Amino acid sequence: MGFLKKYFIRYRKNIFWGQAFKLVEAVLELYMPLVMAALIDQGVTGHDQTVIWQKGLLMLGIAALGVCAALVCQVTASRASQDFGTALRHDLFAHILSLSRAEGDGVGPAALMTRMTSDINQLQQALAMLIRLVVRAPFLAIGSIVMAVVLSPRLSLIFLVTTPLIALAMFFIMRRTLPHYKTLQRKLDRIARITRENLEGVRVVRAFARGDAEKARFEAAGEDYTDTAVRVGKLSALLSPLTSAVMYMGIAAVLYFGGGQVHTGALTQGVVIAFISYLMQILLQMSVVANLVVVFTKAGASAQRVGELMALAPSVQEPSGDETPDPAAPAVQFDHVTFSYPGGGDAALRDVTFTLLPGETLGVIGGTGAGKTTLSALIGRDYDVTAGTVSVCGHDVRAYRQRTLRGLIGLTPQGGQLLSGTVRSNLLFSKPDASEADMWAALEAAQAREFVEKKPEGLDAPVEEGGKNLSGGQRQRLTVARALVRAPRVLILDDASSALDYMTDLEMRQAIARQDRETGRATVIISQRVSAVRHADRILVLDDGCQAGLGTHGELTENCPVYREICQSQQVEKEAAQA
Repeated sequence: MGFLKKYFIRYRKNIFWGQAFKLVEAVLELYMPLVMAALIDQGVTGHDQTVIWQKGLLMLGIAALGVCAALVCQVTASRASQDFGTALRHDLFAHILSLSRAEGDGVGPAALMTRMTSDINQLQQALAMLIRLVVRAPFLAIGSIVMAVVLSPRLSLIFLVTTPLIALAMFFIMRRTLPHYKTLQRKLDRIARITRENLEGVRVVRAFARGDAEKARFEAAGEDYTDTAVRVGKLSALLSPLTSAVMYMGIAAVLYFGGGQVHTGALTQGVVIAFISYLMQILLQMSVVANLVVVFTKAGASAQRVGELMALAPSVQEPSGDETPDPAAPAVQFDHVTFSYPGGGDAALRDVTFTLLPGETLGVIGGTGAGKTTLSALIGRDYDVTAGTVSVCGHDVRAYRQRTLRGLIGLTPQGGQLLSGTVRSNLLFSKPDASEADMWAALEAAQAREFVEKKPEGLDAPVEEGGKNLSGGQRQRLTVARALVRAPRVLILDDASSALDYMTDLEMRQAIARQDRETGRATVIISQRVSAVRHADRILVLDDGCQAGLGTHGELTENCPVYREICQSQQVEKEAAQA
């Protein structure tokens, strides 16, 4: 939990002043029973109205000061905890974005969301409790014992019996309950994961009529969480009756023995009332301490989880310097590249070598799991290669800073991923300073201009989360337009036309090819369709991560059995034979 130290230092003034005002309130609360005892003994028993008014007004003043001190502490604690949570959440989010895909894949989206929300909320609550109660509760508990001893050493022996009994009851119950709080957070991760999977895959769930099965899976996870929570709740519920029983026995003992001393004149009625007040203070504050232990145990588990995430270092490290792209050098070059996913076993790519010059188009084709998307990830340095070298614009990708490298690349990921907002905001996501002319030109090249112009709002047409209010083809064309807006040196189309009809796909590829010739941009087209890559300058054929062939469509149909088999499987045997 060392990562929290800087936040405590940042908000040390709030912590200090909040605890200081809470300490003032605690001192006033300790003083109040003494004033009440004086009011009873001097005013009520002595029938002195002046003393009653004086002590009554004094109690009123003490109460008012206590309320003011408590309000100041409350405001300070709330401000500090909220600012702390905001700062920590911001830092955690920035750290998550700095991680490479390997770390993100290892933790998982559901666990990341739980840490960003539930775990940080637990830490916020713990900081608020730290300011409001950590000083106050022990001070009142110990102070009440001291004041009781001062008032009557003999009667205070009751405290020496009741206090250990209360502490013992708290110890045994908390010893059984505390380990379960870490388990609860892990089970909450599972619920979040199932929820996310079903929300994102709702179409798949409905398509296969698996709604009932998914409900059952969610209910099982919820019941598992509930069973643990109820078990903890039942154990925790024993704390209040046990401590209350001890307290009431203590009050009965104070009344019994104190009453006898009042009868003999050794004590006054006011002192007995003050004793009972101090006894109740002890019980109340020990209960508060028990709740604090629960809160801090939960916070400790959350801090450990957040700390583990903050301690993750990205496997893709930024270089100390930054290279300047060379526009005359090869746009993309793979030199005997081999790559294995972290913990993934066999290599996803093995000994891949090719060169893509500016203005050229490289088609990448292969079966499912051949390594096509992995290749695009290595160009953008989502992962570092296991062996070999990947170069972009004349330099090893490891020599570029991430911002520089990503600025050279325009990527259209699989699935046509869009962000909630508008068509305009999605296009500006790629290039914030893009003009409307740039956006319309990109939409036209991506064959998306027509359907955007038909919308009443035009560029300001709404886009729901993930582009769910658009068809698959519309989403893909908008993601292509988003990549084109930034005018990249290297354009990567990763299965960017799978939802398009052949005519639209052809028109889009022709428009992109014209731009490539005009701007010198290099394009990588990743597809399973032969029609999408057959006109590329060169085609890279991947088979189970290996480079099965590299050449033109005609060369590969003659020399590459894997490519010829793909062509035949797509019913182009005649075209392959005539080539």
